[in-house]
Amino acid sequence: MTFTDLIVYIALLVAAVLAYRTGKLTLTGAVTGYVVGLCIYKGAGIAGLILLATFFFIGSWATKWHINKKTALGMAEKNKGRRTAGQVLANGGIAGLLGLASWLSPDKANIALLMIAGSMAAATADTLSSELGMIYGRRFFNILTLKKDTCGLDGVISIEGTLIGLAGSIVIAAIYSAASGWGIVFCWITLAGFIGNLIDSILGASLERRSFIGNNSVNLLNTLAGAIVCWLLV
Repeated sequence: MTFTDLIVYIALLVAAVLAYRTGKLTLTGAVTGYVVGLCIYKGAGIAGLILLATFFFIGSWATKWHINKKTALGMAEKNKGRRTAGQVLANGGIAGLLGLASWLSPDKANIALLMIAGSMAAATADTLSSELGMIYGRRFFNILTLKKDTCGLDGVISIEGTLIGLAGSIVIAAIYSAASGWGIVFCWITLAGFIGNLIDSILGASLERRSFIGNNSVNLLNTLAGAIVCWLLV
């Protein structure tokens, strides 16, 4: 174990404790987040951790933004916005598995980091479009029928929320590019986040509304889609 490894392990532990103490994660969520972060670091290095941290801070901020208004409308996250272990795995599990795979097969580190960026772009886009879209959206419609629908229901989107989600994808793509070099992959990651977000809404409007799958499953498939898009483009 290197000195850098030791510093990162301690930093991850401190971050997990702070996330729990400040109400961003439940206890099990904090433990799960630590494990996911560790897997990502071992397989994708500091760059992978920065991508995860960016999603976490942006997502936590968006969840808390205008929380009173969301609560009044019945749209606030449960547990006062605290993310559970299930939510951590739904949003970061794919990235954690990719990090673990890269750790075991170091020759796949580059593609793993790109796929992690794709999954985080999708997670960020989904979180921002849903959490901020319900605040700043003006007209809401069902993604399948394109007919007007009720804000907050599964599969209901707005133009404003979709654009905000796209901005989130761009942030993740920019961070990846700053670490790994600028090029066409910036567009790939942005596209991966956008497509993942659309798939999330489609699944919400079709399967989740019918209670065939839950929100965590939808989010997991969203991040998986983002990772696969990057893999296919490579």
